[in-house]
Amino acid sequence: MIQFGTGGWRAVIGDGFTRDNIRRVAAALARRMKQEGCADTGLCVGYDRRFLSREALIWFCEVLAGEGITVYFVNMSCPTPQIMFTVKERKLPYGAMVTASHNPAIWNGIKLFTAGGRDAAQEVTEAIQETANSLRENEIGSMDFETAKAEGRIRIIDPRDAYLDSILKQVNTEAIRKRRLRIVLDPMFGVSLTGLQTILYTSRCDVDVINDRHDAFFGRHLPAPNPDTLVDLQYAVKEHNADVGIATDGDADRLGIIDEKGNYITANEILALLYSYLLEQKGWKGPAVRNIATTHLLDRIAEAHGEKCIEVPVGFKHISAGMEAHNALIGGESSGGLTVRGHIAGKDGLYAASLLVEMLSVSGRKLSELVQDLYDRYGETHAAEYDWALTPEKKEEIHRLIMTEKKLPPFEQTVVRVSYMDGCKVYFENGWVIVRPSGTEPRIRVFAEAPTQGEAEALVRKMADFTGLK
Repeated sequence: MIQFGTGGWRAVIGDGFTRDNIRRVAAALARRMKQEGCADTGLCVGYDRRFLSREALIWFCEVLAGEGITVYFVNMSCPTPQIMFTVKERKLPYGAMVTASHNPAIWNGIKLFTAGGRDAAQEVTEAIQETANSLRENEIGSMDFETAKAEGRIRIIDPRDAYLDSILKQVNTEAIRKRRLRIVLDPMFGVSLTGLQTILYTSRCDVDVINDRHDAFFGRHLPAPNPDTLVDLQYAVKEHNADVGIATDGDADRLGIIDEKGNYITANEILALLYSYLLEQKGWKGPAVRNIATTHLLDRIAEAHGEKCIEVPVGFKHISAGMEAHNALIGGESSGGLTVRGHIAGKDGLYAASLLVEMLSVSGRKLSELVQDLYDRYGETHAAEYDWALTPEKKEEIHRLIMTEKKLPPFEQTVVRVSYMDGCKVYFENGWVIVRPSGTEPRIRVFAEAPTQGEAEALVRKMADFTGLK
């Protein structure tokens, strides 16, 4: 069965991610577009460097064309945020990207976007999912890809320059030129290299690159920027005496950073640094939006500047909706995705990297110094995160224990309140812990934040032991 999660539809290649299921998703989307009267307006589509991505998109487009939908096809692998930007810029009602983002190499999937270039809302994906699962093969139209091109149903486009120019217009390239930073890029065998190189070379940075070849197995690592996967980047930063190392995940919507000492800077720290920079150096105003598993350091920064921080469920579509509803300045998540008001509504690793380089350049300081200054002013926080494979039986057992019976382990800290908005989150006076199933993989995750790393780890262990996670 086709099942959409927080980051689109994802499945193991050859198991759930099959030609038949790809065609069903395309047909379901086509039916929705025809019902809404936007078949001729069409949609923009793209693909990443994963195994089968281009072929899958061709199958997807053949159905769309056969169903009478106009398709704008980006004829080279590209970042997911470039597709979202194109949907927004061209005022298209929909967009689609073949990618499984940061999932393991054996996975692939399709992300859907709606008007304004934002992640499709749950009610949209649920409706498409229901239609797709009800369709039979003989109910699905199709048109050969080359024939559809010749008839103008599929139109090849290259929106890269417009996308990159929009980022360059939003960052202070003059300040970056004056600083002349040395940067190491790690696209993690994904799609960000050309875009980031263009932005950084235009801004006169010195750039070294690792892990840039096309490798559908992502160097046999998970294509997610975290401490375990960025060891090569840590070594490269120290070897080249670089000011910063920048990594992006497989489809370039998430960011990972290594400081000048070779230390991993967490996504929580990046988000807090950028929010502080926008408020204090650029003089912008506005609240922050974070998901339920992201640092409360944002709350402290917001409060210090007379702003507020809005908490939403996991899934960037909720962050986008929260930013729109509250005219928020920044929105982000602890997994490395963020966006800023005035850019696209979805997360963008290239834009986030460019803004961080601007912040470094304007400050004239080292990244490690900026992190320490942040903690000196707002207090130190430390996060812990673990995840476990989850069987359907274990998922049901934990759901019954935590969500239905609402039982909790005996905590040493005083419990201030408990939220069941998305999983179970327990709030303390100075920290929190949450347990929730992943929306993109058959796994369950426990996150915690506390004043020290030891306290955060202890909270995770307490919740894991209570729920029987080993």
